[in-house]
Amino acid sequence: MADSMVASFWGPVTSTTELCEENYAHSSYIAEFYNTISNVPCVLLALIGLVNAFRQGFEKRFSVLHISNMILAIGSMIFHATLQLLLQQSDETPMVWEILLYMYVLYSPDWHYRSTMPTFLFLYGAAFAVVHFFARFQVVFKLHYIGLCFLCIPRMYKYYIQTKDVAAKRLAKLGTHGGMCLWASTHTMQTHS
Repeated sequence: MADSMVASFWGPVTSTTELCEENYAHSSYIAEFYNTISNVPCVLLALIGLVNAFRQGFEKRFSVLHISNMILAIGSMIFHATLQLLLQQSDETPMVWEILLYMYVLYSPDWHYRSTMPTFLFLYGAAFAVVHFFARFQVVFKLHYIGLCFLCIPRMYKYYIQTKDVAAKRLAKLGTHGGMCLWASTHTMQTHS
């Protein structure tokens, strides 16, 4: 992306990823303004989810998931505001940790050895963070993340076909279709800009 004439508070862009938005177009403090502020609803929704999880007495894993959602959104805000390579890690590493946590939430009810799954996922996440910090792979990171997301689909489908709640099924369809539309529009804007 071509930088605007506004001087950057954070210095030159050093990240390996930039999205379809002019850098520092609105403020010298925020590189990708819309990508940065788009994380505010994510923080708010995670906070609402956390409050509801406490109110309804959900298992601890759901509260941890909502806290993780907030951390991911804040890390993403920091990265998109600065476009610094080191802070890119504050976006990408929590993305992987988040999907590992989703895997735990989805698969743990049927896991027979209760301590092995969280231990493995924790070690995997820690190893990923170290390797990703030093290797800073870009394409491999994206393929790795997509692969982890695909591992969640069978269990999500299992829960979808087992639920009898019509509103929950409608929400799942809306989320799936909306997510695909957002991905397609973002991909289209990136390839045409």
